Amino acid sequence: MLTCIIRYHIDPTKKADFIRYAQNWGQAIPRCGADLIGYYAPHEGSSTLAYGIYDIASLADYEAYRARLATDPLGRENYDFAQAEKFILREDRTFLKLASNPHGERP
Repeated sequence: MLTCIIRYHIDPTKKADFIRYAQNWGQAIPRCGADLIGYYAPHEGSSTLAYGIYDIASLADYEAYRARLATDPLGRENYDFAQAEKFILREDRTFLKLASNPHGERP
């Protein structure tokens, strides 16, 4: 299992646009085959950093998922919305593998 973490640098004056974008992905991403952990908008501290996090089985599955997302009506609409409104200034995508399993129990 891989975890994809997308770090966004957003226009802080367009946070509401990013939240709408995140909510749309909340519908489209699971439908297209990834296990969405969540999208996170700035709250305290940096007003420009936001994150999207989801799990996917492999890079091959990621490629198939991205192809489905590109043809999904809401996915396509969301891509177009981000391009038109320009609230995303930069986007970095990293794939990680969980290294701390098994986790201990809390006291």
